[in-house]
Amino acid sequence: MLKGQISVLHSFLKSFKGLFRKCGITYLDHAGATLFPDSLLKAFTEDLRNNVYGNPHSQNISSKLTYDTIEHVRYRILRHFGTTSEDYTIIFTSGCTAALKLVAEAFPWMPEGSKQPSSRFCYLTDSHTSVVGMRGITASMNVLSVPVKPKELLSEKNWLPAGEQHQLFEEQNCTTPHLFSYPAQSNFSGTKYPLSWIQDIKSGKLCPIKMPGKWFVLLDAASYVSCSPLDLGVHQADFIPISFYKIFGFPTGLGALLVNNRIAPLLRKTYFGGGTAAAYLAGADFYFPKKSMAERFEDGTISFLDIIALKHGFDVLEKLTGGMEKIKQHTFALAHYTYNVLSTLKYANGAPVVRIYSDTDFSNPDVQGPIINFNVLDENGEVIGFSQVEKMASLHNIHVRTGCFCNTGACQMHLGISDEDIQRNLQAGHVCGDDIDIIDGRPTGSVRISFGYMSSFEDAQTFLKFIVATRFSKSDTEIPFRSSVTKLTTEPVPDDGTYFKNADKLSPGTHISDKEFGNNSSVTVKTVDWQPAKSESESIRATISETAVPTCRGGGNPITVTNIFLYPIKSCSAFEVTEWPVGNQGLLYDRNWMVVNQNGVCLTQKQEPRLCLVNPSIDLKQKIMVIQAEGMDTISVSLEENTGKEAVICESKVCSHRVKTYDCGEETAGWFSMFLGRSCRLIRQSPDKKNSMQHKNTKGLTCATSISLSLVNEAQYLLINVASILQLKEHISARLEEPLEIEELIRRFRANIVISAPESFEEEEWAEISIGALRFQVVGPCSRCQIICIDQQSGERNKEVLQSLSAARGRKTNFGIYLMNQPLCSSFPDMLSVGSQVLPVLKENTEIQRPTSSEEKCSG
Repeated sequence: MLKGQISVLHSFLKSFKGLFRKCGITYLDHAGATLFPDSLLKAFTEDLRNNVYGNPHSQNISSKLTYDTIEHVRYRILRHFGTTSEDYTIIFTSGCTAALKLVAEAFPWMPEGSKQPSSRFCYLTDSHTSVVGMRGITASMNVLSVPVKPKELLSEKNWLPAGEQHQLFEEQNCTTPHLFSYPAQSNFSGTKYPLSWIQDIKSGKLCPIKMPGKWFVLLDAASYVSCSPLDLGVHQADFIPISFYKIFGFPTGLGALLVNNRIAPLLRKTYFGGGTAAAYLAGADFYFPKKSMAERFEDGTISFLDIIALKHGFDVLEKLTGGMEKIKQHTFALAHYTYNVLSTLKYANGAPVVRIYSDTDFSNPDVQGPIINFNVLDENGEVIGFSQVEKMASLHNIHVRTGCFCNTGACQMHLGISDEDIQRNLQAGHVCGDDIDIIDGRPTGSVRISFGYMSSFEDAQTFLKFIVATRFSKSDTEIPFRSSVTKLTTEPVPDDGTYFKNADKLSPGTHISDKEFGNNSSVTVKTVDWQPAKSESESIRATISETAVPTCRGGGNPITVTNIFLYPIKSCSAFEVTEWPVGNQGLLYDRNWMVVNQNGVCLTQKQEPRLCLVNPSIDLKQKIMVIQAEGMDTISVSLEENTGKEAVICESKVCSHRVKTYDCGEETAGWFSMFLGRSCRLIRQSPDKKNSMQHKNTKGLTCATSISLSLVNEAQYLLINVASILQLKEHISARLEEPLEIEELIRRFRANIVISAPESFEEEEWAEISIGALRFQVVGPCSRCQIICIDQQSGERNKEVLQSLSAARGRKTNFGIYLMNQPLCSSFPDMLSVGSQVLPVLKENTEIQRPTSSEEKCSG
């Protein structure tokens, strides 16, 4: 990067110092939602303190102030986009999605079967779900939807000669309205599609499909306008939906539809809400709309305070940045640098570290936005699942986005996922937004990073260092920083789309030449030769075939239980016992309580590592739970179940179900609040509402049709093997100067049952086990999260444990197995004891079963 450009970037970012409460976070999901500066909130709250804003539908002084301020904001929005109220009208909505839905409902569609040729709704396949979803409304109106691939629109057959354009438009004097939608910028890859398409399509020069009639254009600008200027005085699309939080970060839940006034008289509306009627009759079918299009389409009271906040958003944006053109250059420079370094990283064998999904080479900000989409590869070229990458990024306080980003069309195009693959993946249990990232060895999604106007060069460096640290054995590998690498292209982009014709899909082999990069064209580092303890197929959750014949483990040393732990309070310290009764939810009193914040949301060590310093213990004789922590008085909670003060909460990590609980009182709430330094309460699972287990592989149960759970995340029990711990310890010792003790490692994995088996990870090949009179069925492997990085004695974090586990096990961080109890229907209480022999039954005739949940499974 040129020194002058770096100087500009550092000068630009001085304005942001201290304004953003990023708390050590490297935030790289600006395409999802950008951050807001403190000055925006300060200006907005000061405005609210000094003014009274009433309902804009009233006629009093405060309401008149609201109405006038909103009109001023409309003017500011139009000015921001280079236009005026003579050409465009602002209709406020709840967001871009609501704006798109409004277009689908109000557009003057001509249905099939009418005298005129019917309308068509065409959309680029590289579109957000909310655009594609418009076809649901058009279908109900008997209007056909036609998806168009980017390369199809760019092909010469879609560009019509002047004579053919005239003939098509004059055919039968046809005025049938058609609508074509495309994104100004792909939210998947950051590709910027030509804004010249707007006029080309409206004039008939470019034809999505050959149909007589008149074409209107919907430009989805939500992603584009977050970091790029849009001049509607030049590029006059008919509909432009936007979301303001993409631009300012605040407020959320507010968007707008900019409507070209030339189409306003054609729009239709059936429902009318408060404030939209000039007159209507309650007892007869008479309604007359208001004259203003904005008032006619803004049903009910608009979010007037949020709209007023936009004024301060524009003020702060202009003051801090100097305008959208500077934001565009700044964010692109960061993306350009990151792309060039990322694309040149290679393993010792020459294999690339990442596969980037892009339609450009990041040389020009007019065709590429500040978004980089990629997957991380291993030395053999196999994709490392996006869920695994996100998990490791979170460990480094780096926030990224993963999946398909509500853009299935682009995801299919770049990752080579067929329509049949999508349907098969659904049958395998994969749905949009979950963490099932690899099916049959192929990725279901990818990783996306994106920059915003407050992003810094340090953010880019932090991300690149994270990739190097997690993929190479030497964490101090130097990140390339060369001016020649990041030289920006300043040449104008051809207006005919030829730039894209040669790059309809970028090969992952795009690299910088050796000459450009100097003597080192890539970062080559010798990697540690670790092999996963088990193959990937063996670590995927499996189910026992109905025809399988159980095979007992034969020969070898006996397997015994070495430790038993229960965790009375979810995510707090373990209570170790030598013998303990088994209840219908697992170990008696295991995870019966949990700590919640002031909003009723469960706290875990992910948010509050100091929870591990809270030591609960159960006294069965006195029927109390004793709670201790250093520097605090000891308190106790009765084991007797009561209904005290009821509190119903929704805890998303308890099988995504609502869990009925009751509050444990003010004394315990005060104790936890004082120790943790935040407002929180202790609650207990109510006895009359138990969480239930819903898994496909529950066919071996003998006495129960459903499995009852406490406040665990996944299953009744978690089992780990000391031999597996020892193997992991070897990997960690090779990477740490001061290796961890085995007892410390055991506690980090927060298991209920610890066993000593001769072979490491042999537990992953078991179908079921018996311990004394107890019989357990294996549910599946436990995929680990960053909680194992927390020292359970001190609360301190160490990234190395999860990184070593990831390196040792390959693409998944599985460690330990989940169990569920199969009751023996005995009248005697079941007991689990240290020293008991473990008798496993091996899997046989297994079938691969995909994970059935999108949640990250870790033992809290």
